[in-house]
Amino acid sequence: MNFDRKNENYVYTFIGKNIRYYRKKKGWTQEKLALEANYSKQFISNIENNVHQTFSLGTLWRLALVLEVDMYKLCIEPKETKTKVNL
Repeated sequence: MNFDRKNENYVYTFIGKNIRYYRKKKGWTQEKLALEANYSKQFISNIENNVHQTFSLGTLWRLALVLEVDMYKLCIEPKETKTKVNL
């Protein structure tokens, strides 16, 4: 599911991609991230694949801690999408 940048759910799209990026950077599977963060593999898969549309800041915080990355890095929008839509 794709969202327009003006849609408030758009943020979940690139956060999921950023979580996948940092997970793979650690060489982890979705199963390993799920185990370390105490979530189900399906929950992680849904976040990464933009199926699960909402999750809490607490979830984002926990994933950042487990991935050993500053939380703000999970919230950085890719530059190519910023230039597609002018707000």
